Amino acid sequence: MNDQLNATAPVRLTDAQIRRQMIGEFWFYFRQNRGAVVGLVVFALLVLVAFLAPVLAPHSPTDQYRDALLVPPIWQEGGRSGFLLGTDAVGRDMLSRLIYGSQYSLFIGVVVVSIALVGGIIIGLLAGFFGGWVDNVIMRVMDVILAFPSLLLALVLVAVLGPGLTNAMIAIAIVYQPHFARLTRAAVMSEMKRDYVTAARVAGAGRLRLMFRTILPNCLAPLIVQATLSFSSAVLDSAALGFLGMGAQPPSPEWGTMLAEAREFILRAWWVVTFPGLAILISVLAINLTGDGLRDALDPKLKRS
Repeated sequence: MNDQLNATAPVRLTDAQIRRQMIGEFWFYFRQNRGAVVGLVVFALLVLVAFLAPVLAPHSPTDQYRDALLVPPIWQEGGRSGFLLGTDAVGRDMLSRLIYGSQYSLFIGVVVVSIALVGGIIIGLLAGFFGGWVDNVIMRVMDVILAFPSLLLALVLVAVLGPGLTNAMIAIAIVYQPHFARLTRAAVMSEMKRDYVTAARVAGAGRLRLMFRTILPNCLAPLIVQATLSFSSAVLDSAALGFLGMGAQPPSPEWGTMLAEAREFILRAWWVVTFPGLAILISVLAINLTGDGLRDALDPKLKRS
């Protein structure tokens, strides 16, 4: 009799088994998007290149070789084996500057998304949890920020704060914060109606515990997707600010700054413009493809049976 009861009793999974099952399910839906898998591989290679830049780069990104000004890539006539992708107008190795530039792009993306994500979550939690006049005041401020084109507002903020990489990252983070705030607010307002939140209130949970321990973990899926897409936008906007002379300053090997320095040589030295542009294109495209895959895997409405 006991054997029959044990055979029909439901099997309870441990927390570790549940996590493995969730990870397996996530990977199953993520890999259905072939573009997302390719984007993830390219992004992983970008991260690897950034971490191994001192090992992979054949030269220092700031060393100038006065006997090798505007040397073309190795496969073009006049190219040299010591400079695989050629040199720029002051004799700096293009390959080395592109490799070190990946560090700037990743650093900018991580810092901008972290500042915007943390600030947006706190603001969105306050607006969605308390509602009323708190929600109205916060959302009207967010609406004012969203009323301006993002790049134009970032440019104005950098002009006020002063040119430089740090100020550019702060400006871009401020511009992106409303997106996270509105997304968090909408998720919190939806979760506030759930039974588990009512049960936590009845159990005596305080406001901070309700916001950060009970509600926030169930709002993370859309925030992760938004963070991924904002990462690519941050890389693109920082490159745009660098191109306009308001972001990273020379001789930093930031891709946007490299494009700005190469504008006057676009007709007679195509490589000094093409390679930084391709680096921006490939990295942003890879991150966007990865974000699309995350959205498909984390959104239950998009999951296919």
